[in-house]
Amino acid sequence: MVAVHSTMLPLGTPAPGFTLPDLNGELRSLDSIAEGASALVVAFISSHCPYVQHIAPVLGQVASELAAVGVAVVGIGSNDVDSYPDDAPDRIAEAAGEWGWEFPCLFDADQSVAHAYRAACTPDFYVFDGDRRLLYRGQMDGARPSNDVPVTGEDLRSAALAAAAGDPVTDEQLPSLGCNIKWKSGNEPDWFR
Repeated sequence: MVAVHSTMLPLGTPAPGFTLPDLNGELRSLDSIAEGASALVVAFISSHCPYVQHIAPVLGQVASELAAVGVAVVGIGSNDVDSYPDDAPDRIAEAAGEWGWEFPCLFDADQSVAHAYRAACTPDFYVFDGDRRLLYRGQMDGARPSNDVPVTGEDLRSAALAAAAGDPVTDEQLPSLGCNIKWKSGNEPDWFR
């Protein structure tokens, strides 16, 4: 495991589009997930990463709270499942069920979506407004497996609720920290090397 920080994609960036299979193999697009939503949260996830495992149940609770006020949430698994089979769709589906994740989780087999979002780690979070412009990127909260900070989801929740209400999102945005995306050999982005 290599712990890395998120790349902090520039604010205002339009949400890169995608069409990916969900954990049942059904194709889902960004448009279909975000249609009619007041804001959108994109989370790069893993089932084996201890950083994701540490926050996973609270992420499920926060995502449910956000969905109740019209915020769409989607998880994307981009790890190389040949080298990390615990992140295969069936394993993520099993973990998602245990963690209470009711949001769709998609599988980015060719890692093109991770490239487009400049995702560097799991977890990595992005909040877009109703026009799908990036307003927040970074951590869910300050909790880490190695500290005593409680897992609350406060940073992500506050940003998503502000985006949904059309209110300003804080300028104080801290990068996420987690396991590096497990890139396929030769697929590492230039900014990752």
